Amino acid sequence: MTELLLVRHGETVGNVAQVLQGQMQGALNDNGRHQAEMVADQLRDAHIDVFVSSDLQRSLDTCRIIATSLGRGDEEIFTTPLLRERDWGDFTGMLIPDLKDKIWPDNVESLGQMKERAQQFMRLMRKRYPGKTVLAVGHGIINKAVQSVYFNKPMNEIQKMSNAEVRRFEL
Repeated sequence: MTELLLVRHGETVGNVAQVLQGQMQGALNDNGRHQAEMVADQLRDAHIDVFVSSDLQRSLDTCRIIATSLGRGDEEIFTTPLLRERDWGDFTGMLIPDLKDKIWPDNVESLGQMKERAQQFMRLMRKRYPGKTVLAVGHGIINKAVQSVYFNKPMNEIQKMSNAEVRRFEL
């Protein structure tokens, strides 16, 4: 069994500005960095074997803060595009309030595609890290897709994760 500690990245400048960041790199703000430090404090006594992150900067920075605070180095973080946020296609970078009543472009990643990535991620974690505890930092919607696959429920039935929230799963 692999234990997965699934974390959403800390708050970003884009989150506050209501930018649909998608697969943009994004930057943590001061609050986001503080949130990552709080996750590390929360997990201070946990045994974590492996640190995994989306390859997008906002998640990687969150993971680095957590790993460093727990006495681990950058070289111990494995990055994967499987944990990237949803690709919003032509909507990427737009303000969320401005999207009301807009017709979705054809190049937005489908929920089915996201769930397939989530399934691939979980298979990879089970295969690569059997019997290990993995802390994985992703994003709001891909983390929702991971949980949707895990619980075999539609994504709209999965509660949204807050920035820097941690949820535990046994894979």
